[in-house]
Amino acid sequence: MIKGDEWIRDAVKKQFGRWKKAIAFSFSAFTVLFLLTACYYTQPDKELEELNGRAKDSLTYLYQHHYSYNANFEVGVDSLLLECLPIKNTFVKLRKGDRVVVAEFAVHPSDTVGQVWVKLAHTQKEQGWIREKEMLTTFVPVDSISQAIHFFSNTHVSYFILIFTLFVGAYLFRLFRRKQLQMVYFNDIASIYPLLLCLLMAFSATIYESMQIFVPETWQHYYYNPTLSPFNVPFVLSAFLVSIWLFIIVLLAVLDDLFHQLAPDAAIFYLLGLLSCCIFCYFFFILMTHFYIGYLFLLCFMALFVRKLLTHRSYKYRCGHCGVKLREKGVCPHCGAINQ
Repeated sequence: MIKGDEWIRDAVKKQFGRWKKAIAFSFSAFTVLFLLTACYYTQPDKELEELNGRAKDSLTYLYQHHYSYNANFEVGVDSLLLECLPIKNTFVKLRKGDRVVVAEFAVHPSDTVGQVWVKLAHTQKEQGWIREKEMLTTFVPVDSISQAIHFFSNTHVSYFILIFTLFVGAYLFRLFRRKQLQMVYFNDIASIYPLLLCLLMAFSATIYESMQIFVPETWQHYYYNPTLSPFNVPFVLSAFLVSIWLFIIVLLAVLDDLFHQLAPDAAIFYLLGLLSCCIFCYFFFILMTHFYIGYLFLLCFMALFVRKLLTHRSYKYRCGHCGVKLREKGVCPHCGAINQ
């Protein structure tokens, strides 16, 4: 006859086996969809009769250049000059922060530096031309999402964040060795969410770098036409946006679990360590994906998470005073309340 505890363990193992198969099937289905679904924006239909000539040209420029007439930009460098063509040696000077709007396009086949020129208007009187190649490196879209992408894509900012992360991570590791502070995966809190948060960051970084390698036009189009909605965008971009939203949701779950299980000072140190781990995952998986081995590391990370999920001990109770999770009734290790 099977004892009660053995029967429960067998039932749990069977349930975890079903979850494991479901996760494997979901990952296989995701891979197939990723390979079969188009990763590009669909080309606009320019054959509609109700469209006039300028509207058709606008759609053409939107598809080819990822921006079109009336697009708003902001100067991202200290200063630059717009040429007042066709009058030579006449310029309009713009300074950092000045906003312009795209007024016209022109093609100069004889120009060996850049054939496409763009007319930008700062005011009704201050208008001028600039090569598109130069414009793309000196102007930033005014949309807040585009500016955030530009800020975090800046090389100097990335180096600063990486160095800061390594410094904080090393400092917390020393504290962990001396005082046994709780850290993600090592001496972790009673929650699967911190490791899931790192996995989502790794997944997002892998998808982002994959777009940079295989479909850079898709990311460039998103940069000039950003959205927070994962709908009506290419599948690869939709997967990236969904992972970002899931990251935010899981982060809220982490904060809820963290401040219920740890004292405020310990929770702050844990958050710093978790932030360092997430940033490290971001840079690590971007670098590894650039060399095409990030996908293997991502699969290993998923396997590690599944293993953690299968061995995660369940908590049946919560403290009636502070709400911390408990494996059994009795004295709460967090606040000292007696739960019966």
